[in-house]
Amino acid sequence: MSKKALKRIAEALERISPSAPKAPDFAAADAFVWETEPDALRAVSRVSGVALDQLVGISRSRDTLLANTQRFAAGLAANNALLWGARGMGKSSLVKAVHTSVDGLKLVEIQREDIPSIGRLMGHLRDRDERFLLFCDDLSFDHDDTHYKSLKAILDGGIEGRPENVLFYATSNRRHLMPRDMIDNEQQSGINPSEAVEEKVSLSDRFGLWLGFHPCTQDEYLQMITGYCAAFDLEISPEALKAEAIEWQQTRGGRSGRVAWQFVTDLAGRMGRKLG
Repeated sequence: MSKKALKRIAEALERISPSAPKAPDFAAADAFVWETEPDALRAVSRVSGVALDQLVGISRSRDTLLANTQRFAAGLAANNALLWGARGMGKSSLVKAVHTSVDGLKLVEIQREDIPSIGRLMGHLRDRDERFLLFCDDLSFDHDDTHYKSLKAILDGGIEGRPENVLFYATSNRRHLMPRDMIDNEQQSGINPSEAVEEKVSLSDRFGLWLGFHPCTQDEYLQMITGYCAAFDLEISPEALKAEAIEWQQTRGGRSGRVAWQFVTDLAGRMGRKLG
């Protein structure tokens, strides 16, 4: 075979083979999103969220997570954290607010569907000088989903396990990250029910810190709204604010931190104002 033919074959192989992933530039930002196909860490110039002091009604969880994160940033021992519970009560907002409040951390978000690639992501983060807060929002697994096994191995299993410079925070509406009926079915139909259940719920045991979020009271709901109005200088009489806020919650069929924020967004828009 001629040299020219060999050269053409080599060039064709280079075109069809994937190029080596580009080394992340961690100096470009304080937050990144992990993307696959191809693997890359995309810099995020501005993290959306609210200030830590604007999160009302979750002070105990706020203080606990902040202290854990500060210890990690200082190079001390810290636990992976699972924030679970009621929808719209500030779980993901708390993670982002804590990251913003603690110096020296890089926030890396991974989507639930990309959990199988978490080992490759760790390869980019391992042995770096930076310290990383790895975050997965709305983490849960369904009946036929085995992706949780990839996460179990990374958190504290396997040979390498979680790098010392990486801490994992996740939010979920489910305490054990699995549907309740999925666990019940294992108990009723499994050949060895106790072992089957242990396999399903052992992932949540990998989180040393569990923080529960529960539906807020009406007083807490109104405190959230009052705090937002003060932060964004929205002037309205207390009586009118209370009446409108209660009407808003009734039309939504419930109250939460998310409902409070949506009310304030609507109020600011009606007043001809911007938020942020």
